[in-house]
Amino acid sequence: MLIDTHTHLYLPEFEGGGAAAVHRALEAGVGHMMMPNVDLTTVGPMRALHAELPDVTSMAMGLHPTEVNESWRDVLAETIAEIDRNPSDYKAIGEIGIDLYWDATFREQQMQVLDEQLSVAERMNLPVIIHCRDGQEPMLEVMQGHRGLSGVMHSFGGTPKDVDDIRRVVDFYFGINGIVTFKNSKVGESLPAIGADRLLLETDSPYLAPVPHRGKRNESAYLPHVCGHIAARLERSADEMAEITTANAKTLFHI
Repeated sequence: MLIDTHTHLYLPEFEGGGAAAVHRALEAGVGHMMMPNVDLTTVGPMRALHAELPDVTSMAMGLHPTEVNESWRDVLAETIAEIDRNPSDYKAIGEIGIDLYWDATFREQQMQVLDEQLSVAERMNLPVIIHCRDGQEPMLEVMQGHRGLSGVMHSFGGTPKDVDDIRRVVDFYFGINGIVTFKNSKVGESLPAIGADRLLLETDSPYLAPVPHRGKRNESAYLPHVCGHIAARLERSADEMAEITTANAKTLFHI
């Protein structure tokens, strides 16, 4: 069995609320799917899909860094309130982090939002799902104050040096998705530095579809392509990589 540790099958890109996509994933050998939240508008659809298929999906709650804007205080307060209203519903806090790729206007606010959500994770004794794009330095600056947390660097695409820099602060897992299959991707070079015992598989669907589906809408059913590519790079069998990464996911998220 494979576990997709990061998928947004509840988004509008998926017909009928995403249930059909979940069933396609199950048929492809993906036995469980972790669904992180984005913002307040996605809480309802995510909860609806989980309620429909609770045995094969899990949820994480958080405010995505690209959604931090002028109203961040109110949005963050409601996000935390959702966690406090339904503490047993969520397996992680996420996805949260720093994203300065498109716009660095709210850099300081993103850092504050990340800090507060990391504090929630500590209070709830939950792992975190970190989104980091062009923001590793401020992300690690914030995480210096939360070294005891467990979590995953979602959609990791960095270098072996980035792996080392992150591990100096936190001993996290690293989520690898379809990027690893792209012709010009360098993330495959970081796999030995990460090590199989700290790897998680993900799709980040509907984004970043792996080869041979690149350019199409991604979905959890495509996860075996990611698994096979990683296995080949680490000179392991696909079955062995599935077993290792599934055990890692179960350990981190208590699935």
